[in-house]
Amino acid sequence: MAPAEEKRFAGLLNEELQALENTAKMRRFRAGQTIFRAGDPGDGFYLVESGRVIISAAIGNTESRPLATINAGEFFGEMALLDDAPRSATATAETDTRAFCIGRDELLALLEQRPQLALNLIREFSHRVRSLNRKYIDEILQAERLAMVGRFARTIVHDFKNPLNVIGLAAEMAGMDIATPEMRGHAQTRITRQVARMTNMLNELLDFTRNTSSQLVLASVNYAEYVAALGEEIGAEIAEREMTLRVEAPLPAVKVQVEPQRLSRLFYNLVNNAVDEMKPGGVITFRAAARGNELVTEVEDSGPGIAPEMAQRLFEPFATHGKQNGTGLGLSICKKIVEDHGGKISARSEPGKGATFVFTLPLVR
Repeated sequence: MAPAEEKRFAGLLNEELQALENTAKMRRFRAGQTIFRAGDPGDGFYLVESGRVIISAAIGNTESRPLATINAGEFFGEMALLDDAPRSATATAETDTRAFCIGRDELLALLEQRPQLALNLIREFSHRVRSLNRKYIDEILQAERLAMVGRFARTIVHDFKNPLNVIGLAAEMAGMDIATPEMRGHAQTRITRQVARMTNMLNELLDFTRNTSSQLVLASVNYAEYVAALGEEIGAEIAEREMTLRVEAPLPAVKVQVEPQRLSRLFYNLVNNAVDEMKPGGVITFRAAARGNELVTEVEDSGPGIAPEMAQRLFEPFATHGKQNGTGLGLSICKKIVEDHGGKISARSEPGKGATFVFTLPLVR
């Protein structure tokens, strides 16, 4: 069985700390007793002979959070002595505890006499700082993960509101006593289309979290017909929010290889992003033109424009500027959709004069 002295300081600073026993005073604390509080003057350096001590700090006005547990053979209270500052945390005996206490002057004198003890203390301080850093880095990462989950949840809720509203209205129309077969067929089409849209939105979010490029399922479409039909659908939705969608004619009747559902997600994201910023009466304009070997599409709005501080971060994930809805993920998904199709996306704006988003698609040779 090891001698009491070896137990007392085992694994701490080897035999160097045993010298403290000659100048230290033994103090006893009952379970739950406060040894010192944050803000108290640094009256002593403590070595635990037996028992256990909890070091905690206040977070906010009331909550106290444990920072460390000090067991037999370990020490605490050293920082207030070394930097001659008030205590930065509270020490409480978790169980009945016996601890040696040495004052600041005695500790400094002892460190001058025993350089090895000073070196070992510095090593222990470094170890504690590293451990504390690792603990809080892990907590920060965990907090960021939780925050990201919250952002994704808000994005899904926000983006699903419009399709769910359309589904609700279509179902209500189909269930009316006066509904004709044609009205029910139209309602079924709208519901089917919105369910497919929501499924596509979920897949986009999953692709974004995996940070991988999805395999596109391309189809050759007549761009003029595609944008005209999509414009009617989007225009009907934003009309309920007192906004107007204009599609400038003529649209280029050229063939492009696209995945229609994903490309419609791009248009919806750009439109919803603009609608969120505009007041009732706002106007969104679609225009397109074939230039060389690519098709250039513009989505222009009459909103307040892009804030200058956001211009360089516009397509970054979660970049927002005071938006009440969404998280800034929509434009990141837009960028990914365009790039997966082999195109590029950019934006131009003058504050107070609206914003124009421009994206390209390669033309079918």
